[in-house]
Formats: sequence, C-alpha cells, structure tokens
Amino acid sequence: MGFIDKLRARWRDADTLLCVGLDPDPAKFPDRFVNDPDALFAFCRDIADATAEYACAFKPQIAYFAAHNDGEAQLQRLIAHLNGAHPDVPVILDAKRGDIGSTAQQYACEAFERFGADAVTLNPYMGRDSADPFLQYNDRGCVFLCHTSNPGARDFQELLVDGAPLYQHIARTIAGEWNADGNCALVVGATFPEELAVIRGIVGDMPLLIPGVGAQGGDVEAVVRNGRTADGTGLMINSSRGILYASRGEGYAEAAADAAKSLRDEINRYR
Repeated sequence: MGFIDKLRARWRDADTLLCVGLDPDPAKFPDRFVNDPDALFAFCRDIADATAEYACAFKPQIAYFAAHNDGEAQLQRLIAHLNGAHPDVPVILDAKRGDIGSTAQQYACEAFERFGADAVTLNPYMGRDSADPFLQYNDRGCVFLCHTSNPGARDFQELLVDGAPLYQHIARTIAGEWNADGNCALVVGATFPEELAVIRGIVGDMPLLIPGVGAQGGDVEAVVRNGRTADGTGLMINSSRGILYASRGEGYAEAAADAAKSLRDEINRYR
C-alpha cells in the first residue's frame, strides 16, 4: 500500500487527523535519560508507542537526530521500530530535501531505502529535476513546501509572479504537473489560515501537512475549517513540542498520550 492510500486508510480507520512530530531535544528529556547513549531512540519510541492510537502519521525531524553522534543510526532504528510496531501509521521523514538531480537521487535513497520512510518533506525551489528522483518512488509520498508556518514565509512565498503569489503557482504546479502518480502532498502552515483555504481550493483533495499548531500559535478550528476536504479529512495536523514534552516526570509517556488524545479530540470537534 502506497503512502497516500495508507494515510487515507488511517484517517478512516482511526478517525484522526493528528500527526505526531518527533523532534527530540535531550535538554528537555526526563531525568531517566541522562547519560543514556540511546536516549534519542528510547524517548521517541516511548512517545510513539504511547500516542500511536491517536496518530494518522509520525513525523521525525532529521535535524534533531543528525546533530548528535550516532543520531542518524538511532533515527534508522526508530523508523524500523515504527514500521514494525505500528505498520498502519505512515512515517514522514521531515528532511526538506531539494538539490540537483544526482544529489537528489542520493537523498531519495537515504529517505526511502536507508531510513525506510513512507514519505519525505521536500523543497521545490530548484524545480522539477530536483523532485524527479523522489517522485519516481511512486509508492512513497513527496510532501512539498508550499506556504510554511514561519514569519519569514512572506519574504518569498507571497511575491507576485504573473499576478499571483508564488505559493499559488507552487500549489498549482505540484497538484497538476508533478502529481501524475498521485503521491504528492503539500506543507501549509497553520499560522496562515486564509492562504490555507486558497490552497485547498487549488489542489482539491490532495493531502496537506499542517505545522504550526500549538507553540507557533496556529488555531485548530481555523485550520480544520479552511483546510478539510468535503469528507472531513485531507489534513495531517502536526504537533511536536506540545505532545513530546507534556511532562518531564516519570509519567512522560502517559502525559504525551493524554495530550495527543486531547488534540485529536479537539480536531475532530471541528470536522
């Protein structure tokens, strides 16, 4: 089953639009992980196991692993664990890759073969040839940046090109020309709900990954109202810090599960 079908099945069967972001910061870990050489893996494994029933996807952020010695090996172990223990929950590697063709081929191999992710986040700035090596893995997801959640998103993404903002050209091009195999999705920030509505109108039922809820100030109701599809799905609403660090005590995993359930239920209230 390809990424998009796996995601749609998860929306339907688990009744959830919540994506659990795995951005492990050892400075925020419970004390039990001090001096644990496998802390990145063990902490994320515990969070994922506790929250899996509420998740439509997991999204490990590669930088939080690659910054540490042995971190990428721990990421590889983590994704192997997720694929084995929670095979129905797709894994999106948040790497934001995008480079010339020969280098992109290596990055695609890294994401899909080395790490075994179901999907990867990508930067479309360098154009179609930088995306093709990823698109050719047509059972895997290609999640392209479109209108991001950070304040600087307006610096370039809203520049007018032929009378329309650049982000709209990106949405239209990826939904049309790049999505021949139906394996594309877009990243759209929760902090820009009006733009989210415009993008949904352009791309139809294409899945949207939504960062920016919680610590960045995105409003859940506005995201669901502006981004959902006609059947009340279409979204992967990501939360990282609000779930990961719900508690730094011994009950950290249980607190994460409670936070995930609470956000899942809040999202569902507006569907």
